[in-house]
Parts: sequence; C-alpha cells; structure tokens
Amino acid sequence: MPEYKISPITSEQAQKIISWHYDPPYGVYNLKPEDINGLLNPEYRYHQILANEDVLVGYCCYGLDAQVPGGNYHRGEPEILDVGVGLAPDLTGQGLGAGFVKAILAYAWKTFRPAVFRVTIADFNQRSMITFLNQGFEVSGHFIREIGKMPFTQLERKAHE
Repeated sequence: MPEYKISPITSEQAQKIISWHYDPPYGVYNLKPEDINGLLNPEYRYHQILANEDVLVGYCCYGLDAQVPGGNYHRGEPEILDVGVGLAPDLTGQGLGAGFVKAILAYAWKTFRPAVFRVTIADFNQRSMITFLNQGFEVSGHFIREIGKMPFTQLERKAHE
C-alpha cells in the first residue's frame, strides 16, 4: 500500500486534476477549466494526495463542497465533517480505494477533529459505496439531486473508532 502525503492543494496540482478524464458512467466527475476556482478556494478545503515520489494520485475536500445539492445537511459542522474524494482515473478499479480513503479520514481526524464523517455518493458508483461501507460507514439517507435527477446515498461513521 502506498504512503500518501496529504496537503492543501496547489495551483499546479489543481491544473492537473481539471485535465483528468473519467470514462462513463464516471464522466460525471470530469471537471471543467472553470472548476479550478473551486479547487483553489480555501473555504472548500481541497487537498492534494501524493504518493510514490510525490506523484499526484488524487484529491479530497472537507466541508461544504463535499455536499451535493438536494441532500439533508441540516446537522452540520463542526460535529459532522463532509468528505469528498477523487482518485486519479488511471488508478480507479485497482483496489486502492481502502488505503486511499483511510489516509484521507486519518488526515481529517488529525486536522479537524469532527465527531462524525459523512460522505455523499452517487448510487451508480458502487465501487465508492463498497469502499466506504467497508470503512465502517452506514447509510444515513437517500435523495435525488434535482440536476439530472441522479440518486445519491449519504453515509456516516463516527470519526474516531
């Protein structure tokens, strides 16, 4: 398992991330050039994830930008920390998810100390769903996003177990 280095995102790494291309049905995760503004907005707490000689392997965000419009986020920070993750497209489906997510959650615990982690996952993304369920997350809700009428599932887990 690679050792991951997580740190606030840099402009250089954000440029790489917006160039990534995911094949269908994961194409919903493809970013547009203007999305770089969100990646670099400090309020959204985007972080780069490097491994093996400082190679960019993914990114994550903590807080507001990990929320999907239409979900139930009435119980919010600081007790619940929303987490969003993105693994480089050429690394998906290779069994790296468990270690990748574990590192992201460990960093979040050390940095933000929430009581609960929450993730919101598109229902079609069974790889991600299984990864988080295997990390001890439990389903806490379902909703359909207005844009595209896409179904999502929210999962939660105590932050420190």
